[in-house]
Amino acid sequence: MANLEIDLRPVSHITTDAIGEPGKRVFYIQGWTEDRTITLIVEKIQIQSLAVGLEQFLAEVQQRFPDLPEASVDYIEDKMRISPPVDPLYRVGELGLGYDAEGDLVVLVAREILLEDQEPEEARVVRFWCTRSQLRAMCHWGMEIAARGRPLCPQCGEPMEPEGHFCPKKNGHKH
Repeated sequence: MANLEIDLRPVSHITTDAIGEPGKRVFYIQGWTEDRTITLIVEKIQIQSLAVGLEQFLAEVQQRFPDLPEASVDYIEDKMRISPPVDPLYRVGELGLGYDAEGDLVVLVAREILLEDQEPEEARVVRFWCTRSQLRAMCHWGMEIAARGRPLCPQCGEPMEPEGHFCPKKNGHKH
């Protein structure tokens, strides 16, 4: 497989969403420019970790550049849904963040998950260049989507299936 690197600089919009029933959902990140749309598969925990990491990252950026206006978390829910066709390029193995102070853009780097027989340099990479507000809104929306999943067990904190839950705190008894 040839090394593929894509830079969407800047994105006109970026979002995350999930398709499917809670417990069986597939999560995506989708970014687009005027003429190109890139969709990637991610795990829910990656979206949640990105949201936490982004807040820490933005705090560091704000500390280094105190004159920057604060990034907004505002979004319109209807505009945060991914757009069909949903044809993911690959499954993400690693997400990273960077900052271009000159352009005041945050870059979300999404590296492909590697198979056992692949070398690291074979991984495909997409860079979504976003405003701080675009990425912050996406992360807040992602946390909202993640929270809409299966209810959590009040005993152990694990997701509960509609047909019941074998809680380790209750020695596996279904409730």
